[in-house]
Amino acid sequence: MLTTRFVTGAPNWIDVGTSDIDGAASFYGGLFGWRFQSAGPDAGGYGFFQLDGRTVAGGMRSAPEQGPPSWTVYFQSPDAEAAAKTSEQSRGGVLVRPVEVGDQGSMAVLADRAGVPFGIWQPGRRAGVDVAAEPGSLCWVELYTPDIAAAAAYYHAVLGLETSAVSFPGGTYTCVNPAGGGEESMFGGVVPLADDPTETDAHWLPYFGVTDTDAVVARARELGGTVRLPATDVEGAGRVARLADPYGARFAVIRPAPAQA
Repeated sequence: MLTTRFVTGAPNWIDVGTSDIDGAASFYGGLFGWRFQSAGPDAGGYGFFQLDGRTVAGGMRSAPEQGPPSWTVYFQSPDAEAAAKTSEQSRGGVLVRPVEVGDQGSMAVLADRAGVPFGIWQPGRRAGVDVAAEPGSLCWVELYTPDIAAAAAYYHAVLGLETSAVSFPGGTYTCVNPAGGGEESMFGGVVPLADDPTETDAHWLPYFGVTDTDAVVARARELGGTVRLPATDVEGAGRVARLADPYGARFAVIRPAPAQA
């Protein structure tokens, strides 16, 4: 599961680029109780979403030429430059070259073999988000891809990630964990696009924890969001729904299943 005891390869930051950061702040504030706080006059409009004073995500206004509004998942690396170089050597790409963010850390935005963008965060003073795997915070990530084997090889090369097949009624699910972490450190999954007609393009999808999936779905509609997958029970995982905010950024919510005794 996700924790804030970040290790190499684990998600440690997430942010949304949107056409309307004030509107996004209003939407996520109404949905999760987040409050948006500017990072200051020198941050280019970047700021932090906070829940009870703890940072759960970042966000900023993005220009149309930067692509449609979307969430970006960042993974921990001890060396952003090395990760960028390995991405290129592994038939991926580098969308934003590594850059230092003051004394907070270094970031880069890469693209995997299928063109899926994701971030690298090399911690400095900021290790990552302040809270994970709690209601209102990031608790799971999922990669939708046309080729699981190619994706697994790429992310193993760049981040050291390991995959394993987990059986569930009706098939198997490919889980992801940091190198050597085992089952307890699983933080996400990889899903073939061909198996899910509701997902038409390759992308990383963040899941935020909630206490009542149905109530969050209803509230998202009230706030102008879109329901992409209605609240659905997934055996062994919990009750999930896939949503989009009013500007098109996709995300999912989950009320985790009770832990097995």
